[in-house]
Amino acid sequence: MNTEKQPSLLLVDGMALLFRAYFATAVTGQFMINSKGIPTNAIHGFVKHFFTAIDHFNPSHVAVCWDMGSKTFRTEMYPDYKANRSEAPVELMPQFDIVKEVVESFDIPNIGVVGFEADDCIGTIAKKMKGSAHVTILTGDQDILQLLDDHISVALVKKGYGNYLVHTPNSFLEEKGIEPKQMIDLKALMGDTSDNYPGVKGIGEKTALKLLQNHLHIEGILENLVSLTKGQRAKIEADLDMLHLSRKLAEIKCDVPVDCLLEESIYRITPDKAIAKFRELEFKHFDTLVQHKNEALA
Repeated sequence: MNTEKQPSLLLVDGMALLFRAYFATAVTGQFMINSKGIPTNAIHGFVKHFFTAIDHFNPSHVAVCWDMGSKTFRTEMYPDYKANRSEAPVELMPQFDIVKEVVESFDIPNIGVVGFEADDCIGTIAKKMKGSAHVTILTGDQDILQLLDDHISVALVKKGYGNYLVHTPNSFLEEKGIEPKQMIDLKALMGDTSDNYPGVKGIGEKTALKLLQNHLHIEGILENLVSLTKGQRAKIEADLDMLHLSRKLAEIKCDVPVDCLLEESIYRITPDKAIAKFRELEFKHFDTLVQHKNEALA
């Protein structure tokens, strides 16, 4: 009998951690500007989030996924997609490239594909890893919950450091009363104010959940329009095109041209390399942290 432990891959939503770290300190104006005049607050917070998650989940493999600009196949389908979001703050701009240099100094893959979102890269890699590793996705974005299955769990980062709401298919079913894959249709019906697409006007989460619990998916709802209330039917019929478009926008693509080989994502930091990067950025408290973590892995 093979008793070898299955590898565990932590897929990190880099953008989610970086933005969370930035805004946690930016409200007080603490940008941690170093002697070169470069703000580093988001990078510092990212590193703290990263190591806290490593301690908590103890993965054997790690990779970090990133958005590669605001233009994607979704903005081509719907130009107003995420159009409600303002430009990144000027203090955050230089930190986008530097944080990837930090991840590179950990010998961890930075992954991103132009034209797709980090979520799409995460979804593609997570699905490809089925059978060869258990995947935990670290993010603050609930959209990712649609990927949940027996080999994929999602750790939603909560306020502070080290606070996670870990979802499995069972916990999602208990909370929402639907299967994870039905979340795509849930968002198609109710829309997403954060991503700026409307879904069906007048249908909120409570109604959308009830419709999906009764009819399983959008096709089932459309096949049974006569059984809906007059108001529900009128709203869906008035927004049919947007319903179908919203579904395409909501679905995470799992066939992006990207790979993450297990042998390339083994978690083992070279302390000297990481510490040199920290000293370049004038971070004073991570040197011993890196050394202790590597000693624990040895």
